[in-house]
Amino acid sequence: MFVTSGLRRDLTVAVLILFAFWQLRYVVYPEPPTHMGRLKHWMNDAARPRRRYKNVKSSFDWSKVEFAHRLRGQVPLPGRSRTPRPTVQHQFGPEKLEDAEIRVGRMMEVRELFQANWESYRKFAWKKDALLPISGGSKDQFSGWAATLVDSLDTLWIMGLRDEFEEALEAVAEIDFGNSTSPSVNIFETNIRYLGGLMAAYDLSQRNVLLKKAVELGDLIYAGFNTPNGMPVDFIDFAAAKTGKGLVVEDRVVAASPGTLSLEMTRLSQITGDPKYYSAMSKVMELFYEGQNRTQLPGAWPMWVSMKDQDVVSGTAFTLGGCEDSLFEYLPKMHQLLKGSEEKYEIMSRTFLDAADRYFIFRPMVPSGEDILMPGNINVVNGKPYLDPETEHLACFVGGMFGLAGKLLNRTDYLENGIKLTNGCVYAYRSFPTGMMPERIDMVYCDDRTHCPWQEVLWEHERKKRPEWKPHLPLGFTTAKDPRYILRPEAIESVFYMYRITGKKEFQDKAWDMFTAIRNGTRTEHANAAVLDVTVGQYPLPKEDYMESFWLAETLKYFYLVFSTPDVISLDEYVLNTEAHPFRIPV
Repeated sequence: MFVTSGLRRDLTVAVLILFAFWQLRYVVYPEPPTHMGRLKHWMNDAARPRRRYKNVKSSFDWSKVEFAHRLRGQVPLPGRSRTPRPTVQHQFGPEKLEDAEIRVGRMMEVRELFQANWESYRKFAWKKDALLPISGGSKDQFSGWAATLVDSLDTLWIMGLRDEFEEALEAVAEIDFGNSTSPSVNIFETNIRYLGGLMAAYDLSQRNVLLKKAVELGDLIYAGFNTPNGMPVDFIDFAAAKTGKGLVVEDRVVAASPGTLSLEMTRLSQITGDPKYYSAMSKVMELFYEGQNRTQLPGAWPMWVSMKDQDVVSGTAFTLGGCEDSLFEYLPKMHQLLKGSEEKYEIMSRTFLDAADRYFIFRPMVPSGEDILMPGNINVVNGKPYLDPETEHLACFVGGMFGLAGKLLNRTDYLENGIKLTNGCVYAYRSFPTGMMPERIDMVYCDDRTHCPWQEVLWEHERKKRPEWKPHLPLGFTTAKDPRYILRPEAIESVFYMYRITGKKEFQDKAWDMFTAIRNGTRTEHANAAVLDVTVGQYPLPKEDYMESFWLAETLKYFYLVFSTPDVISLDEYVLNTEAHPFRIPV
C-alpha cells in the first residue's frame, strides 16, 4: 500500500503519543472525569485492586500527651468567602501534533530519569532518609523516617508509577513516629517534607493509611506548641515532649521556621475537621501580622525572630532567600487555600509584595541589556535600607510567587515582575558554562530599572570590591561565592508557574535547556548528585556524594509538570507547599 511520507510521519507521531498516554494511564485525576480522555485514566486506576495495608500505629500516641501549657482561645477554621476567586492557570487551547510530540518526548525523559533515581534509592537506601548517589550508600538526617520515600510519594502518583507507589505505601504504613534517630526533631523539615508529603499523597490517592500517618505526625508537631506562651519550638526535644511537662522555646530562630507551619497545619485541619492544628499556627501568624509594619523594613520581617519573646520586629538583616523564603511564599498560598476567607493573608500578601518590589528586587546590569530582575538582600543601617545585590538559588522561587499572587490578587504588575524575576534566574543558568546556576551569586544593580545600559568600566570597578571575584566568571557577575549546584528546584519552580500562568511555550523550552544541563552535569552511576562547582565547565564535574530528597520531591516533579498536560495538578485546584506537595483546594 502506498503511504505518503507526511502521512507516515503523522501515524508515527500518533503512535508515539498513544504509547506515552498508555504508559501514563494512571496519571492522577482524583475527581470523576468530564471527558473521554480522563475517563480512560480514571477507570483504569479505579479498576486496579488496592492492597490492604496493616497500619502499624506508632509506638507512642502523641494525641494522648497531657499538655502542661494548654493552648487557650481556640481559633476555628474560617467560613467560606462569597467572593468569586480568580482563575490562575492560562486557558490552554488545542495542541499542535508536532508540539505534542516534543512535549511528550521531553516528559518521558524526565520520568525515565526519576525512575532511574528511584530504583537506586530502592536498591541502596530503602526506608532511609537519603541516598548517597556516588558510593551507593544511605544516610539518615531527618529523624530516620524515610524522608526521600515520604517526600516522593506524590511524585510517584503524578508520574503514574502505581506499582512503585503501592510498594512505598506499604513502607509508610510501618513508619514509627514514636522513635527518632536523633534526640531532637526539626519542626520545619518535619512539617514540609513529612507532613506535607503524607497529606499531598492522601489528597491525590485517598489512601486512608496516609491520613492516619499524617494525623500521627500532626499530633507530634502540635506537641511542639506545648510552651508557656503557646509559640512553637524550633527543635522538639523528643523525650521531653512525650512527658507533656512543657518545652523551652529558643531565644532566636530563623523567621521561616515558625512562619512555614501555616499551610500544612491548615490543610490538616481541613481534611480532619479538627481545628486544633489551624488554631495553634494561627496565633503565630497573628504575631507576624501585628508586627509586619513595625519592623526596620515595614512590610517584611527580619531574618531572625524570637518566639520566646514574641518579637518578630527587631533585627536589621532581611532576605528573600534562606531563613525567610517560605514565610513569604506562604502568604498568597494561604490566601488561596482558604479561598480568601481570612482577610489578613491578602493584606499581608499585598503589604509584603509591595515592600519586596520597592526594596529587594533589582535590575542587574548585563552585557545583553536584557530586561530581567533579580532578588537581593537588605541591610538596615541607622534606619536606612541598603541593597546587597546578592542572589541565592533559594530565592529563585520569588518569580513564581509574584506570578501566583498577580493572578490571585488581580495585579498585572506583580505578574510582570514574576516573569522578569523568572527570566533573571534562567539568565543565570544560561550564563555559566555548565548551564547551571550557582548557589550564591553577586551582580551589579542599576539605580533605574527602566534604563540599564551595559557599562564594562562600572562592572570592573564593582568586581574589584569583591575579593571572591575570579577571572573565569561571566561578564556581569562579580562573585559566585558558593559555586555549587545541589539539585535545587527553585528556578524550575518559577518556570513551571510562568508556563502554567501565561501559557507561553518559551518557558517549556527554557525548562528543557535547564533539564538537559542538570541531567548531564549531575549524573552518577547510581543517580544524580550535587555538583561542587558549576562555574567551570570541565567534565566530569566534581560532585558531592549526596542527593537531597527534594531532587525527587520537587525538582524532577516540576520538570515533569512543565511537560505534562496542564490539567495535571492544575493551579486552580491545588496549592503546592514549599516542598512541591500539592494540597487540594476545598471545593
